[in-house]
Amino acid sequence: MTQTAPIVTVLVPCYNEEGAVAETIEKLDSALAPLGNFQILAIEDGSEDGTLTVLRSLESRHPRLTVVPHDRNRGYGAALKTGMREAASDLIAIIDADGTYPIADLPKLVGIAIDRNLDMVVGARTGENVTYSTLRKIPKFFLHRWINWIVNQKIPDINSGMRVFRRDMARKFVRILPNGFSFTITITISALRNNYRVHFEPIDYFARKGNSKIHPIKDTLRFVQIIGRTGMYFAPLRILSPLLVVLAIGSTASLCYDAFVLRDLTEKSLVLLTMLLNVGIFAILADMIDKRSQV
Repeated sequence: MTQTAPIVTVLVPCYNEEGAVAETIEKLDSALAPLGNFQILAIEDGSEDGTLTVLRSLESRHPRLTVVPHDRNRGYGAALKTGMREAASDLIAIIDADGTYPIADLPKLVGIAIDRNLDMVVGARTGENVTYSTLRKIPKFFLHRWINWIVNQKIPDINSGMRVFRRDMARKFVRILPNGFSFTITITISALRNNYRVHFEPIDYFARKGNSKIHPIKDTLRFVQIIGRTGMYFAPLRILSPLLVVLAIGSTASLCYDAFVLRDLTEKSLVLLTMLLNVGIFAILADMIDKRSQV
């Protein structure tokens, strides 16, 4: 007799979460129970504490839980990629193990994805009870606006770690999805720039249990790099247009100065014009390649 595939597979990446993961799994199992058929994959990412021991104990008590261990720490995104390969369902949900997300709302996101036939439902941390550190709010303020510019729409939450998405959609971008924390930003930009059906549902967000694994300066720089790279994949003209405007203004100002003040064409103007031409041609070619790849 053929076994029916789960309605959803929930991926829980775990790294040094021995103090929080048990409560997270217990709440997940309880919250998802009304769905009937579901799967929980806990990807143990080479923790240095007792996370794996706790997970093995939970696995023996929860038949729908499967623990997938990494031999070493590979990163948040790598853990999610492992989970996608191991998942028995075409509908994937992800949630952190640290107790920051409202687990009780996850079935609601699953229901929205199924009922509306959406490609991704993001739990946007814009609910009434949201706890953010001030240190994380500062870089998010600028990154948020930059991503809004790239995708040409307002995004309520750029990198929420609680979301539901179709596995076949994620597989199309797997080559550019990073192994670190930038996984969620990248899949958000990729889905929106390629016109997938994405919905943002408001949720709460709580203070985490234990120490955060985010390094504000290093990870913000990495986010900038990833956002720029992903933008060049899917929106090269939009990424390069500010540089083109600056070069155009600089070239025009330099030519006017040469013509009306120096009454001679200088090398500076020629260099600026050459740069403007080269960047413009590169941007147009990159945009044509991007459009052709979507055909």
